[in-house]
Amino acid sequence: MAESSPSDSRTDAHDLRGLRLAVLAPISWPSPPSGYGPWEQVAANIADGMVRRGLDVTLFATQNSRTSARLAGVAPVGLNEDPALPGHVLEALHIGACFQRAAAGEFDLIHNNFDWLPMTYALGSRTPPLLTTIHGFSSPTILAAYYACAGRSFFCSISDADRDPGLAYLATTYNGIDPAAFPFSDRPGEYLLFLGRLHPEKGTHLAIALAKRTGTRLLIAAIPHDREYFAREVEPHIDGRQIVFLGAVEGERRNALLREALALVHLTTRPERFGLTMVEAMACGTPVLGARMGSVPEIVVDGVTGFCVDSLDQAAARVPQLALLDRRACRQRVEQAFTVEHMVDRYLLAYASALRQGLPPEPTAEQRRWRAHDWWDRPQAFTELPPRSPHFNA
Repeated sequence: MAESSPSDSRTDAHDLRGLRLAVLAPISWPSPPSGYGPWEQVAANIADGMVRRGLDVTLFATQNSRTSARLAGVAPVGLNEDPALPGHVLEALHIGACFQRAAAGEFDLIHNNFDWLPMTYALGSRTPPLLTTIHGFSSPTILAAYYACAGRSFFCSISDADRDPGLAYLATTYNGIDPAAFPFSDRPGEYLLFLGRLHPEKGTHLAIALAKRTGTRLLIAAIPHDREYFAREVEPHIDGRQIVFLGAVEGERRNALLREALALVHLTTRPERFGLTMVEAMACGTPVLGARMGSVPEIVVDGVTGFCVDSLDQAAARVPQLALLDRRACRQRVEQAFTVEHMVDRYLLAYASALRQGLPPEPTAEQRRWRAHDWWDRPQAFTELPPRSPHFNA
């Protein structure tokens, strides 16, 4: 444990006031983003939430981010806001700036929300305890970094469903929002809404098929993550009447779309890791019609705040029942389980545990077995499945 670690008196989750915390955010978007950018949104919520609890917080994010914490930035704007920026250079400098200050003794704990790369910096530096929130595994190959750094970084998952059996976790820390930022409506709308990004795993094509099968209008508010998928599976169906493409939406327009919808359609094709848009929709009173995979059953109370389905046929059968759900129950679900304050409570407990331990424990025999197992065969979701190399994970 680094020399700058706090005294034992600070390892009580109820007495972390004054703890010098570095929150490391991604820099694809500002923190918080004006529209899409779930990882940046969560990092911003953590930073501001910890400030309210009396911690001394520095948020490492883009220079145009907004926070009540101290802001440290290398990238002037989000990388997706200016594609001409040298992303790989700025990402490295962004992470390096955090660990340089940590190595100088400025922080007692680093909370990493920037995936695997910052953990590799920790391997070669004398920094305080590192806690990494795993927002999702992009591919099996990424596990190499997580396993290599498991002796240096503690881990939190964002759902019980999205856990790798080769890793140890301090806690499941559900992402939280501020319900006050999402005005509530108790009146069901008439259209279905798809919100997020256009990628096969998000199931936009299934939302379109559902709308056509049930004769329901579908609004698609999304960024074109996979342009080939958009051109092949989405664009041919856009008619401006029943299937309407809005592109990326931000601010109050986004909230209004959520609030005035009949339901948010979340028919993913791979297990969901968390699904922040589901919580945002429910905060507005809008139920969720989601695939029964991954975190969806942890978030959506089937038959109360939406429906969890196993097929397109089941989804179509549920559409007429959506307007009958109590929209107040959707809002209450968020207030009881998915607020920023609930998330902060869970992270404070995780921080206290990390501070007490200093370094993660050695892996168990079962975890070692999974690390030697075929990484392509896992219970959690991967965005991509690259071809296996005979020289990797042998």
